[in-house]
Amino acid sequence: MAGRASAQAALDTRQSILKEAADLASVEGLDTISIGRLATGLGMSKSGVIGQFGSKENLQLAAVEYVQQRFVELVWAPVAHHEPGLVRLRALCRAWVDYAVNPPYPGGCAVEQMTFDFDGRAGPVHDLLASGSARWRKTLRREIATAIDSGDLPQTLDPDQAAFAIKAIASGITPSHQMEAGAPVHTWALTAMNAVLGLPPQE
Repeated sequence: MAGRASAQAALDTRQSILKEAADLASVEGLDTISIGRLATGLGMSKSGVIGQFGSKENLQLAAVEYVQQRFVELVWAPVAHHEPGLVRLRALCRAWVDYAVNPPYPGGCAVEQMTFDFDGRAGPVHDLLASGSARWRKTLRREIATAIDSGDLPQTLDPDQAAFAIKAIASGITPSHQMEAGAPVHTWALTAMNAVLGLPPQE
């Protein structure tokens, strides 16, 4: 029983560190995260933080995995039960816009911030971000293709082009929301996504 409690405590500590790392990365970038800064922010010793990850790069990789998983939990999981195709695609777009307008990090979408930080670099962090992006685009493309096959979207629509366009729209939501106070970014984004799909705006 004690061993189980100890394992849970270690897991809770790890999650606390990763949440702090994601919060910092969303504001200042992934490179600003350091073992010492996290230890100070969490009231821990440096050894307590480094013991969880072993190196700064491992910490960065774990932080990327954390924000990618949170994205899936907040955007995909709530709509996964819907009928595949247009029903789920429209629900997914709405969940994605909701997430981007009100992200769970102080600086905005941590996935996008990390991507901007590492898109021009080589290495494991870049590769992990790239693989996550590719998986999400594949999911989006699948839903678009299913809606086309079922006759809910035009046969002339290119699933790859549409998936790219929707991802591009989504990447600009958080910056627009933060920089243009009061602008109806949520409505604009949904309208733009539906326009890509050849659909009228969602009510």
